[in-house]
Amino acid sequence: MTNIVVLIGRLARPVQLRQLPSGDVLAEYQLTVPRPGQRAESVPVVWEHPPASATDHAPDVEIVVVGRVRRRFFRAGGRTESRTEVVAESLVPLRHAKRARAALAAACSQIEGATS
Repeated sequence: MTNIVVLIGRLARPVQLRQLPSGDVLAEYQLTVPRPGQRAESVPVVWEHPPASATDHAPDVEIVVVGRVRRRFFRAGGRTESRTEVVAESLVPLRHAKRARAALAAACSQIEGATS
């Protein structure tokens, strides 16, 4: 099985860094992905162990995300809740065309490898 997601959209709000109880750092993004003729969709994206440049992206910047879908469960307010999110393997501003194309090519290679 292969779990590959490719998103191209705009950052809806500033990047938020969060330190987990384990000490790991997580960058959280909210990406707005347009759908022609329909309402845009808001997609939560997280980047585990992000580079220092992860917070360099301002709201409304177009971003290419290659990653995987994850559903995680956690306890909040005494009950179990869940959240579905995209875990980024690469996150590149669309204005960096060469790097964005490389991220998309890597995703295509993963798909081709899974189908051959």
